[in-house]
Amino acid sequence: MSNLETIPEEIICAEGTRVTEGAPTGVEFLAPREVPLGGPRAMPVRRTLPQKQRSLIGAWCFLDHYGPDLVPQSGGMRVPRHPHTGLATVSWLFTGKIAHRDSAGYEAIVRPGEVNLMIAGRGISHQEFSTPDTGVLHGAQLWYALPEATRNMPPTFEHYAPEPVIGEGSEVRVFLGSLAGSSSPVTTYTPPLIGAEAVLRAGARLDLELDESFEHGILVDTGEIFLDGVALAVDHLHYLPPERGRAVLTAGQGPARILILGGQPLGEQIVMWWNFVGRTHDEVVAYRAAWQAEIGAEPAAPPAGSTYPDGAPYPRFGPYPEGYPAPLPAPALPNAQLRPRG
Repeated sequence: MSNLETIPEEIICAEGTRVTEGAPTGVEFLAPREVPLGGPRAMPVRRTLPQKQRSLIGAWCFLDHYGPDLVPQSGGMRVPRHPHTGLATVSWLFTGKIAHRDSAGYEAIVRPGEVNLMIAGRGISHQEFSTPDTGVLHGAQLWYALPEATRNMPPTFEHYAPEPVIGEGSEVRVFLGSLAGSSSPVTTYTPPLIGAEAVLRAGARLDLELDESFEHGILVDTGEIFLDGVALAVDHLHYLPPERGRAVLTAGQGPARILILGGQPLGEQIVMWWNFVGRTHDEVVAYRAAWQAEIGAEPAAPPAGSTYPDGAPYPRFGPYPEGYPAPLPAPALPNAQLRPRG
């Protein structure tokens, strides 16, 4: 999924962080804001990360939550080829299907309950389109930042369909990391983190042991859900700081579904603009220039020896076969220095 926001101030959720009266101690409610995916008439998404006060939860740096979206009316997800650096994309669906293709040669269909993880590393490009047979699209697109040790690795891709952990009125699917006695085999190339979906029947209780070195985020997708007896807000992301070893989640009078994210604090500052994650303003400028040159939008000579100064081979964002929709050109850079956050 491509981030259409490009001005530093625009990548921050407008409503920001708030601590709700009566909320569990230390829990921050991160309010969503609506962003059109691809233009004013495109499918809307609800963005809860990054925020002005909180850019990261562990290594997680971006969260779009969308649907249920009626694809015949909105056109669904139609994101032509676009670039990424220094991050991993995580696609998780509740309903519908998305066709993925990338410049590393991977093709896959994203299906409900199955995770697709794309490691961008030093550079990759990909496209995402909801499939023709999808009538309703509902899910989440997440990114996490890669640490210094792996952010320039070759791009790669993994798919995994987790088995549910069945409790008394609950099901938990752990797609990254370890939680609720389940561990994902997917390699994340980042400090330890978790990603999981939990579904609770009406009145059900889910008691989770948490890693106290992690910070966590809970996104409420549907239904009424309580954390330690206090109601959480639908479509909001709720931040739980480290040193919390337990979370008791209870559904209200109907079923509920949440996403649970977490991880050890990244401990690094990042510069995130458009679809790039780097460490400095100049790095991001160079990524943009490479993309524009490689797609012919702003022609420039290839790097000397067909290798970029950071060691990435040319073309950084990979070859792509003909016959697919035209790639998205990069927007103009803002008239401001991109600042590290984290």
